[in-house]
Parts: sequence; C-alpha cells; structure tokens
Amino acid sequence: MDLKYLKRVAGGLDLEKIDGYLDAVKEKNGKPKAAILADMTNCLVRYGAGFNDYIIFEFYNMNAKQRDTYMTRLRNKKFNLAMNSREHSDVFNLKNQFYAVFADLLGRAFLDLGKCTDEELGAFLLRRPEIIAKPNGGECGAGIEKLRKVDFAAMEDAVRYLRDPAKNFGVVEDVLYQHEKMSELYPHSVNCLRMCTLVVNGEAHYLYAVLKTGNHGKFVDNLENGGYACHVDLEKGVVIGPGHTSGREIREVHEATGVAFRGFEIPYAREAIELVKKAALYVPDVRYVGWDVAILPDGPVLIEGNDYTAYDFPQLPDDSVARFGLVGQLRKLLPDYKF
Repeated sequence: MDLKYLKRVAGGLDLEKIDGYLDAVKEKNGKPKAAILADMTNCLVRYGAGFNDYIIFEFYNMNAKQRDTYMTRLRNKKFNLAMNSREHSDVFNLKNQFYAVFADLLGRAFLDLGKCTDEELGAFLLRRPEIIAKPNGGECGAGIEKLRKVDFAAMEDAVRYLRDPAKNFGVVEDVLYQHEKMSELYPHSVNCLRMCTLVVNGEAHYLYAVLKTGNHGKFVDNLENGGYACHVDLEKGVVIGPGHTSGREIREVHEATGVAFRGFEIPYAREAIELVKKAALYVPDVRYVGWDVAILPDGPVLIEGNDYTAYDFPQLPDDSVARFGLVGQLRKLLPDYKF
C-alpha cells in the first residue's frame, strides 16, 4: 500500500460525511459506530478501500476473503498507473485525438475544430439538420450540446457559436441514432455499454459490460445526470440485474418507460465484444481501458475510451451477481501482479 497516498486520502476526509456513512451502516447492521469506523479504517489500510467504497460495495456484509477480491480506490489508482502509459493518455483524454486514432470504429463523421476551416465547418453543418458538439476534455457528459440548424438565423452564427472559446468545443459530429430496441428502454439518450478490456502479452481480454441509460429527458446516459447502470451478461446478450442510481437506489423498471431492466435483450452483443477487443490493440501502451459503446441499427460503434476507467460499475451489489469483485477476475489474467 502507498502510505503517502493513504495519508493524503486520510487528510482530506470530511468528518461530517464520515458520520453520515457511519449512520447509514449502523442502520443496516445495528453495530456501534465506533466498531463500524474501526472496520472502515481496517478496510482502508488492508484493501485500499475508501469510505465510499465501503458503503457502495457493502463491505459491511462481506468477509475478508470476499473483500480482497474487490477493486478499490487505491488499488484502482495503482493498477491504472501500472497498466497505462501516461505518455499516451491524451489519446483518451482529448476527443480530437481519440477520434483521429479510432476513426474507423466510430461509425460517424466528425470534424476536429482545431484543424478545420470555417468554410469546412459551415459545409459540415449545412448538410445536417442537427449535430453534436463536444469539448475536447471533460467527463460525465459535461459541456456536450446537441445543436439544430434551425436554431441559428445564419450559418455564420452557428460557426461563431462553435468557435466561442468559452465553450471549448473540440469536435463536432453526426448525431447517432441507436437501435430501436435500445430506445425502448429510454429513447432520449444513446444508452451505452460501458465495456472494459485488458491487454496481456499482446492479447485483448474482455472483462465486463454494464449498461448505462439516461433519465429525466436528458440526452446523456451518466449516473451523475440521474441515469441508471445495470449489470450485463454480454455473452448471452442480456441485462441480468436492476438499475442502480448514483444515490445507491435500485429500480427494477426504468421510470421513464416502465421497461424492466432485468432480462432486457441487447442487440449485437457478440459484435460489441469483438469491437472493444479490436480497439484495445490500437494503443499498445494503454492496456486497461473502459469503452463506451453504442448499439446502432447496423451494429456497435465506439463513443469514447477511458484510460482511467471507473471501477464501481461492475462491482455494484445486487442479487444478480456474486460477491466476487474485479480483482478476483484480474488475478486470473495477471497472477504475478500484487494488488
């Protein structure tokens, strides 16, 4: 365990938030708060589990053997640094670089605003009733806008808007229209699969998939915007659990459509696995990646890749999955790596 990093984590603890965590666990298991705090601290030191990890993964309901299979905050940081070269991080952190490298797997036309002329941008906009504009950086859908041609009096106004430095737009692209089956679950966002790969000795391994959906009329599918995440068995092409929210709520059906999460069938599931395994080999020095994949009428396409992928999605607890975390799976592929 990195003791310096552990000390920084401890130094930034919010005591009021911790007390709220203690109250939440006490309500679940009835143990004294002092005993809960001692167990939380033990999990931080022994497994690198932040207090939020302890809550969201329900460590209070696990034994030591189960806990040791979980990817946690500190373990995830260490693993990402070991697997992924920072030298190539811009390929995944900057949209224009990602689009250039993975152009053949995107399934849509795009323009790099840093390289195209105003005339090229105007011509791109003229041919489309609507487009998506994205900042070069950013997370959780922040700053992404869907723009319609009819909302601008003249093409010059649209170009001026997209060039506004305050917007920091990096790329413009086609609007994607997902497979009609995916729209049944929630029609206002492109409901992506978050899929993870690890490259070992030059071979790409598919690790897991989680289905993300939007909510509340929003066109992005992030939990931070009120969406859901569900466990998926992509080998069978089906959702195997309920929807999870960022507030740790669990829903069996999507509130916007009434469609059940559990048992929802995902088109082109096998093709999605092959897509991310192919993408995983494009940047050899970045071995551990979380991919967002959209399912279109004619197959899967890449939305983005994350070289510092979230570890919470595949480990969210529900009755559809065993209490066996991501580390247990990774140890089978990397038996000599010390978590």
